[in-house]
Amino acid sequence: MLTGTSLVGLFVAAFLAATPIPFQSEVVFLALMAQGTLAVWLLVAVASVGNILGSCVTYAFGRGLGGARGARWLGLTPERRAKAERWFARWGVWSLLLSWAPGGDFIVALAGALRVPLPLFLTLLTIAKTLRYVAVALIGLGIWG
Repeated sequence: MLTGTSLVGLFVAAFLAATPIPFQSEVVFLALMAQGTLAVWLLVAVASVGNILGSCVTYAFGRGLGGARGARWLGLTPERRAKAERWFARWGVWSLLLSWAPGGDFIVALAGALRVPLPLFLTLLTIAKTLRYVAVALIGLGIWG
């Protein structure tokens, strides 16, 4: 039962880390990896799914705030929104590959506010979030970094 609870804890940590709530899932991931009771691929899968779903909440939040009232709440004046749209038209979709990095939640929320198509959003997000945990696992195993 401890392994099931551990996986739920990892899922929740990864989920929260992908929302505007300040949280670090890497600590939980590496602690579970150090225990050695769960397969690394399973940890990567659970953390990735949790992080992707957490980002979907952030995307939905941004999408809901994409209107005029929400844009003001985000500090997006019409001028800033136009600038963000131009920037996003050039770099934005590909910047989702950096959604795992600090500030990535803003990129995800902006993708929602600017109505990036969900299939494209999920594809880029899945690549970014999964590679993030693969990299953390490789570092934890001493193979990389």
